[in-house]
Amino acid sequence: MRIWIDLANSPHVPLFRSLAHEFVRRDHEVLITARAFAETVPLAEAAGLAPEIIGAHGGGKLSGKAGNLVGRALALARWARGRGCDLAVSHNSYSQILAARALSLKCVTLMDYEHQPANHLAFRLASRIIVPATFPESALVRFGAAAAKVRRYHGTKEDVYLATFQSDPEFRKLLSSFGIVEGDVLVTVRPPASEALYHRFENELFDQLLQRLTATPAVRVVLLPRNDAQRRTYSARANARFIVPEVALDGSNLVAHSDLIVSAGGTMNREAAALGIPAASIYQGEWAALDEMLVSEGRLRRIATPADVLALPLRKKSPAKVRGAIKVAGEVADLILEA
Repeated sequence: MRIWIDLANSPHVPLFRSLAHEFVRRDHEVLITARAFAETVPLAEAAGLAPEIIGAHGGGKLSGKAGNLVGRALALARWARGRGCDLAVSHNSYSQILAARALSLKCVTLMDYEHQPANHLAFRLASRIIVPATFPESALVRFGAAAAKVRRYHGTKEDVYLATFQSDPEFRKLLSSFGIVEGDVLVTVRPPASEALYHRFENELFDQLLQRLTATPAVRVVLLPRNDAQRRTYSARANARFIVPEVALDGSNLVAHSDLIVSAGGTMNREAAALGIPAASIYQGEWAALDEMLVSEGRLRRIATPADVLALPLRKKSPAKVRGAIKVAGEVADLILEA
């Protein structure tokens, strides 16, 4: 088959890099498009995916998001028409799903967060919906997902690309260029997705977290902004112990070299859980069932109050216990290719 993958956000890159390799290994052809948003394009190019760049982000306002969704869908449909694609695949790329529907092209979407309002669109229009085993049945029904379209896999999407992960020893040299040395407690943080549909509120705890981290002498903080506005805001506060990288970093290696991950989103925390790195979620919205499972398994800590911020252990990590769910990538690829 000729499989068209669309990358709409940075976390999609490692997932589909792994799946693209799996598709090619099975003698399929892969075409890739990407949205110019966050670090999606530079990460995709660094991963050797050579995407066709189509569209950008619509901004924080709902009107802008809606117009951008339709406009990008039209651009994607024009790009895909005549290319002989057999299957469109994404992690809830709403524009690709609309474009595929317009082209009468089979479309597969993956999703792992049951509180995303735009699931209403994706789940109704996609040909197949692939979710983790923990994804609540009630959410599928609420978002209009026909039972015949739904398939489940065991584990997390992060297991797809991290089960066989090997840390790059050269990454330590990159950290050294930021002034981070072996004895430092490296804490990687990710701010809230303030422009996302599912994040329409302030997160004051995140600012309290930064105050505590930057006041602790042994700690070096690497903050990964989600957009240009966050980059400008946090870069203005940067110093030797509070680092906002100017270039896109390999997220998996950064997680593996960190002593603690604290994110107001889901992907980096789940990457840490997969690699056995201490992780804490400071997300203040509705939690995914998948993250609740990680808390119950002791692989994720929840920060819900200022007291939780103060109680957060800031120390060098113990030897990592990698999850190693090596069968997940093949399982997900099978479900996609059976669509």
